Amino acid sequence: MSLSDLMMVLPIAFTLVWALVLLLIDLWLPRERQGILALLTALGLAVALGLDLAQSGRSGSAFRDMVVLDNFAVFLNALYLISGLIALALGYDYLKRMEMERGEFYALLLFSIAGMMLLTQANHLILVFLALEFLSIPLYVLAGFARPRLESEEAALKYFLLGAFSSAFVLYGIALVFGATANASLTGVIEAVRSGSAEVGFLTAGAVMLLVGFGFKVAAVPFHEWAPDVYQGSPTPVTGFMAVATKAAGFAVLMRIFLNLFPGLATSLTPIFWGIAALTMIVGNLLALAQSNIKRLLAYSSIANAGYLLMAFVPYGNAQVAGQAISSMLFYLLAYGLTTFGAWAVVVALEQAEGRGLTLEDYAGLGPKYPWLGVTMLIFMLSLTGVPLTLGFWGKFFLFRTAVAAGYVDLAIIGLLTSVISAYYYLRIVVIMYMRAGEPRVRRDGWLNLVAIGTAAAVVLLSVVPVQMLELTARAVLHLP
Repeated sequence: MSLSDLMMVLPIAFTLVWALVLLLIDLWLPRERQGILALLTALGLAVALGLDLAQSGRSGSAFRDMVVLDNFAVFLNALYLISGLIALALGYDYLKRMEMERGEFYALLLFSIAGMMLLTQANHLILVFLALEFLSIPLYVLAGFARPRLESEEAALKYFLLGAFSSAFVLYGIALVFGATANASLTGVIEAVRSGSAEVGFLTAGAVMLLVGFGFKVAAVPFHEWAPDVYQGSPTPVTGFMAVATKAAGFAVLMRIFLNLFPGLATSLTPIFWGIAALTMIVGNLLALAQSNIKRLLAYSSIANAGYLLMAFVPYGNAQVAGQAISSMLFYLLAYGLTTFGAWAVVVALEQAEGRGLTLEDYAGLGPKYPWLGVTMLIFMLSLTGVPLTLGFWGKFFLFRTAVAAGYVDLAIIGLLTSVISAYYYLRIVVIMYMRAGEPRVRRDGWLNLVAIGTAAAVVLLSVVPVQMLELTARAVLHLP
């Protein structure tokens, strides 16, 4: 290992070392001073974010071409690290009042983020699998962190079983790709495909297996059944983190693998992507209509948003729109992440012990009684709906434009119609907040206020400069060997 190799993965290495340091510090801290760990975790994430941003503009590979660095990885690694900081802010008071403040929470969060960063930079299929497990195993534990609550233990078990099931698909897909090309390195697989020595049948089967495995990770239909129960049972800050960061990591590895390895299989795979994207948008939005629990509603909303993001993959074999697809996907991930974290901040503010405060009716009277919280939730719901001139609207607009440019007008129409359907359940929350009498109980917490107001301000301000934001994401170039 050379110094140049280490520099390529410096943010990942620092995050891992910092997580181990936190575990050692936790051994000596009294239980009543666990808040120090939260501050140290935030410091570590901030330093890792600085190291990551310092790599902007650099590109190359390391560790015998097993890891790559490009602006695509830098952008997404920054998204994971910022997601970790926001999850810390959501959990700072939540962990105390729910009596689950334990030091391992912070180390597990850092381990999962390190796994996401490694997954995004992996250039070898075996490393992809290891990174996938590295990010998933801490999340299985975090999902059950509210023990002995039955819902939390059930969430952890379901997440673990279905996560292991999806990992089997990924591993089998890797085996098939290796059998077809005699290579597990992305660069080696590409060379085998270009030389014509790859066995197309095995390669196609491997691509389908990988799509199924990663489909579970991003909760795309029909691989979505775990998401509502896991989102509902997990501690709410963990749920918000999974809804944003884990989904982004899944889409990042999908984009890197399919754009690199399988452009020649686009004729066979495009109808599959089209069907999954359409089904995910339709099923996610329709099932959200029937929800009365806010966490389950946002879970189905997350599924529907996975469908919108999958629109960027449908034309992945079209070289003319590949760059546009990447930039529109990254723009939407940014818009979705800000809006979703803001919405989860409001959920955390209203949630009480034993799962109280999580029904839609608990939001009655929130607008008049807590105007600042009501306004922020209104902004988030309008953005998730895609109301014109919100950040969510621009995100969907750029995705729909990509689909239309690639000739998939029918898919863009499905996206438009399902967005209209989503208006019912998103604006239903607004109606309950402002038009029904109630006495909501809100937890006053400075960090929660900062997340809610800060993300709402970002959603409003960034919606004024959508073209500039799209240009920023367009610079997140994917490394193509």
